Amino acid sequence: MDFIKVNAHLHTPYSFSAFYDVNDALDRAVAENVKVVGINDFYTTAGYDEWFAGCEERHLYPLFNIEFISLNENDQKNGLRVNDPSNPGRTYISGKGLKYPFKLSQPYSTQLAEVRKKSNDQVEAMCKKLNELLDASNISFRLNFDWIRNDLTKGDVRERHLAKALRLKVYETAQNDESRIREMLQLLFGSVKLKALPSNIADVENEIRANLLKAGGVAFVPEETDAFLSVSAVFKIILNAGGIPTYPFLADDKNGNYTDFENDLEQVTRELKKRGFHSVEFIATRNDVQLLEKYAEYLYDAGFVVTFGSEHNSPTMEPIELFARSNTPLTDKLMKINYEGACVIAAHQHLISDGKQGYVDSDGNAHSSQIKSFIEMGDALIQK
Repeated sequence: MDFIKVNAHLHTPYSFSAFYDVNDALDRAVAENVKVVGINDFYTTAGYDEWFAGCEERHLYPLFNIEFISLNENDQKNGLRVNDPSNPGRTYISGKGLKYPFKLSQPYSTQLAEVRKKSNDQVEAMCKKLNELLDASNISFRLNFDWIRNDLTKGDVRERHLAKALRLKVYETAQNDESRIREMLQLLFGSVKLKALPSNIADVENEIRANLLKAGGVAFVPEETDAFLSVSAVFKIILNAGGIPTYPFLADDKNGNYTDFENDLEQVTRELKKRGFHSVEFIATRNDVQLLEKYAEYLYDAGFVVTFGSEHNSPTMEPIELFARSNTPLTDKLMKINYEGACVIAAHQHLISDGKQGYVDSDGNAHSSQIKSFIEMGDALIQK
């Protein structure tokens, strides 16, 4: 059976992305016959207008989303890994189907601005440490944070931008000579040799990030606890913006392992409902197709809105059409679940943007008994 293709979670250069710009992302969606596309940047909605205009021009259906990294202090104290495999208590949360044009009242707009600023401040501190490393290594160039922010970003700076900036400067200084590139990076890595081919830009930037910017790296700066909003604060921001709070599953890794929070499917389903979630999502490329179907179908049957995305939040370019791990095509069941989830979000977004009641109300309560009518409405909107 043929289903309309959906990718409900795509990062753009307004946070960090493999795409050159929004047009690049949307042109690829058209080329791959993906008809429903969801922008899903960290901490920002600045790309919404460009996303809307680009989708309208290409006859794509836009979903307006956002992503946060929050902190559940109880989970942190208990050592519970939620959907971050390395940091107990840290919890990624998406907001799906925000009202467009975007509106956020006080104090929520100030809270969102402060989170963005603290995120930029942390990356600026890492930039300073990178420059100290360059000094100590007697390398001639320095990284200018203003240049990075103004030329390589849309205002929100992430550690991946630092990796890209360092890679650009190394290649420029080495005049693209492969042996000199390897020598400079080995010097910066503390004698660790570059594994990637210098021509593989994405892998080189990933190695820079892993060796220098992640925990244990010489330029790593840990985020302060107050740099994260609480889960409840993130819920309030999403609901005030008209969105549906959505839990992004990490799900199975390449060895079939799950985080502490996600490893018992029945238990995590009950706990997510207890925490107020009525919507979940998966980054399909991370997961084995059979395990993805097991989790997605169970959550779908339990009444959750379920969607999938590819994220594209790294330098590596992957297809926008969704696949499971190892480029395995999604099953018809997964395609159906994803499309119906997108229909609910589309209907909710349409209603909330018109000032009407959506699938989730302002207190976070879902109208689960009406889900079929939301699917029908969303299908009509997308088909139109």
